[in-house]
Amino acid sequence: MQSLLAGAPPDVRRRVLGVVGACAAVVLALGIGVLADLDPQVRLDAAVSHALYSGDDRSGALDGLLEVLTTPGVMWFRLAVFAPVLVWLAVQRRWRPLAWVLTAIVLIGPLNGGLKELIGRARPAFEAGGLEYGGLSYPSGHSSGIATLVTVGLVLAWPRLAPAARRAALAAGIALVLLVGLTRMWLGVHFLSDVVGGWALGIGWSLGVALLLGGLPGGPAALERRS
Repeated sequence: MQSLLAGAPPDVRRRVLGVVGACAAVVLALGIGVLADLDPQVRLDAAVSHALYSGDDRSGALDGLLEVLTTPGVMWFRLAVFAPVLVWLAVQRRWRPLAWVLTAIVLIGPLNGGLKELIGRARPAFEAGGLEYGGLSYPSGHSSGIATLVTVGLVLAWPRLAPAARRAALAAGIALVLLVGLTRMWLGVHFLSDVVGGWALGIGWSLGVALLLGGLPGGPAALERRS
C-alpha cells in the first residue's frame, strides 16, 4: 500500500487526506446530531424541508420532472455512465484504474446503506414525500451516489484536461451534485443534513479509495500512466 501512496505528489496526498478527513468529520458530526436529536440541527432541517418541499398536491408533470432530475444519484445510472470506461480499461488491461473506479462506484451503495441502518433516521413526514417513499433517511443515498459519480469522473479525467476544461468540468460537476441534492428536498424525502452528509460521504469515500489504490493524478492507477 505504501508503494501505491508514493505515486501521487506529497502535496496532493496531503490535500486529499485533508479533504477526506473533513468529509469524515462532517458525516460523523451530522450523524451524532441526528442520534442526539440536536436541537439546532433539527430546527434547521425542519425549516429547510418545509421551505423547499414542492407540496403534497404537486402536479404529475412536476413530480415526473423531479424524478428524472434525481436519477443521476442512483446505482444503475453510475454503472451506465462508467460502463464504457470500465470496458475500455479492461480491454486496455489497465487493471489498477479499473479496480479503484469499480470499488468506488459500487461499494458506496452498501456503505451508505450500512450508515442508514446504524443511524436509523426516519424520512420527513410529508404525505407525498418521505411517508410515501419509506425507508431510512441519513445519509442520502442519491446525494452520496452523485457525489461519488462526479468525484470519480473528475479524478479520472483531471490529468487529461486543459486548465479551462478542468474549470468547466468542476463547475458542471458541482452544479449536478447540487441539483440532485436539491431534488431530494424538493421531493420531500430527505432533510438538509441527510443531503450534506451524503455529499460528504461520497466525496470522502471516492477520494479515499483513489488515494489508497493509487488513482490520484501521478499515482500508479491514474490514467496518465500505464499499470
